[in-house]
Amino acid sequence: MPDTQRNTAVVQRLYAGFATGDLEAVLADMAPDIQWTEAEGYPYAGLYSGPDAIVQGVFARLATEWEGYRAEPDAYVAQGDRVVALGHYSGRYLKTGKAFRAPFAHVWTLLDGKLVRFVQYTDTAVVMKALE
Repeated sequence: MPDTQRNTAVVQRLYAGFATGDLEAVLADMAPDIQWTEAEGYPYAGLYSGPDAIVQGVFARLATEWEGYRAEPDAYVAQGDRVVALGHYSGRYLKTGKAFRAPFAHVWTLLDGKLVRFVQYTDTAVVMKALE
């Protein structure tokens, strides 16, 4: 299997874990030193280093602050060590009761089959309206 197909399969497994709430599957292919960047202007903006920081700074907050929060990819584009997932977020923010839907582009970098970098691009203004 060519690297691009293998890398895409790794990223697809991660989203399948998100969809079923299987945190172990989400973390399975992350390198111990993965660098995770949440977009500037996003509620959890910043750089997180390592799976533990990502779980505490992003995933735990998504699980407790939102109802039905989802990140659903619609398409994948792969080249070399990078896989881009194009999709949309949706959910309802518990404090305000407001729902949203926003497009995203996630850029994943892999090394030897492990996820080593994630960069999020999204319309943060749409997301932030749900928090107001």
